[in-house]
Amino acid sequence: MAKGDPKKPKDKMSAYAFFVQTCREEHKKKSPEVSVNFAEFSEKSSEKWKTMSGKEKSKFDEMAKANKVCYDWEMKDYGPAKRGKKKDLNVPQRPQSGFFLFCSEFHPKIKSTNPDISIGDVAKKLGEMWNNLNDSEKQPYTTKAAKLKEKYEKDVADYKSKGKSDGAKGPAKVAQKKVEEEDEEDEEEEEEEKDE
Repeated sequence: MAKGDPKKPKDKMSAYAFFVQTCREEHKKKSPEVSVNFAEFSEKSSEKWKTMSGKEKSKFDEMAKANKVCYDWEMKDYGPAKRGKKKDLNVPQRPQSGFFLFCSEFHPKIKSTNPDISIGDVAKKLGEMWNNLNDSEKQPYTTKAAKLKEKYEKDVADYKSKGKSDGAKGPAKVAQKKVEEEDEEDEEEEEEEKDE
């Protein structure tokens, strides 16, 4: 595919890029008629970024993580991966974190209700949704992530001892599917107990 392919998803954005974009939007809202000197704006943004605490930056880090999930999601449908070294497809893949499991669940819902929404806006929305959840609402995702991590660590040990891992789909995908099936069974049991 050509470099200028219009179907290719927009590139991932870093936490700093989200920060600069936010600063630009705030500036436009405050003074829409004032033109901005790009060099001065970049320098001021950079200085402000350097003085921000980790807590202040965390919002933008979450947005960048969500953006990466969306980008990876859309790149799966776009076409083949970049050429390079051939990978061992049987190497266990790291499991997703609770946040990424959350994004995997809600990304399609956001895209289906807003088909024209950009990757960045989807990432912002997912980051905001995650940040607005309380610990008990995040618990199912973090628990599932912990189970996947446990399974991953076992798969890595098996892979290293055998030299290769079984399963064409990859152990991480198989582990995730198994954990999801177990969670569905747990939910069904809870519903049955509520009905009784």
